[in-house]
Amino acid sequence: MTFIKKLNQAWEVNDSLLCVGLDPSWEKIPYHLKNADYPIFEFCKQIVDKTHDLVCAYKPQIAYFAGLSAEDQLQMICDYIRDTYPHLPIILDSKRGDIGSTAAMYAKEAFERFQADAVTINPYMGHDSAKPFLEYADKGVVLLCRTSNPGASDIQDLEVNGVPVYEKVATMISEQWNDNGNCCLVVGATWPEQMRRLREITGDIPFLVPGVGAQGGDVKAILAAGQTNNGTGLIINSSRAVIYADNGQEFAHAARTVAMATRDLVNQYRG
Repeated sequence: MTFIKKLNQAWEVNDSLLCVGLDPSWEKIPYHLKNADYPIFEFCKQIVDKTHDLVCAYKPQIAYFAGLSAEDQLQMICDYIRDTYPHLPIILDSKRGDIGSTAAMYAKEAFERFQADAVTINPYMGHDSAKPFLEYADKGVVLLCRTSNPGASDIQDLEVNGVPVYEKVATMISEQWNDNGNCCLVVGATWPEQMRRLREITGDIPFLVPGVGAQGGDVKAILAAGQTNNGTGLIINSSRAVIYADNGQEFAHAARTVAMATRDLVNQYRG
C-alpha cells in the first residue's frame, strides 16, 4: 500500500488528523524505564500502544535516537509499529538534503533500512537532491516549505520577482516534482495565512503541520486555512505536549489523555 493510501485510510479509520512525534529525550524519560534493556524503545512503545487508535501517523525524529546512540531502538520502534499497527504510516523525520549518491543513500536509509512510509527532506538543493527519494513511488516525500520556527522568514519569505521563496517552492513541487503523487509539504501551524495561500497553490497535497501543542499553533485557524474539502489534508503533529504529558508511572496514560483531547479539539473544526 502506498503512503498516500495508508494515510487516507488512517484519517478515516481513526477519524484523526493527529500525528504523534516520537522525540525521546533521556532527561525526560520516566526514571522507572531507565534500567530497561531498551529504555528508548520501551518509552516509545508504551506511547504508541496507548495512542494508536487516536492518530493518523507516527513521526520518529531520527536525531533524538542518533544523539543517544540508539539507532537500533529506532529500528525496533519502526518494526514494532509496522508489525503491530500496520495501518498507521511512519514518517521518518530526518530532513535530509544532499545530492547524487549521498541522497540515494539517505533514501535507502529511510525506506530500506528503517522501512518508513515517508521521510522529511530539505528541497533547497534542488530537484536532483530530491529525485532519489521521489523515485520510491510508493513512499511519501515530505518537503520543507514554510516551517514553524521563528527564523523561517530569514530565507523562506525572501521574494523572487515579487513572490516569496516558500510559494516558489510549493509551486515547483506541486507542478514539477509530484509525478508519482507522493509529495507532501511541511507547513507550520504558526503561519495560518501562509498555509491558506499554500493550499490554494497546491490543491490537495497533504501538509505535515508542526507547531501545535508546545509551539502554540492555533488549531481553529490552521483547520480553516489548510484542510481540504473532505476535512482531511493535514497531518497535525504534536510531540512534546503528548509524550511528556507526565514523567511518572502513568506517563503513557497521560499521553493518551492529551492525544485524545488534541484529536477531539481538531475534530471540532473539521469541515
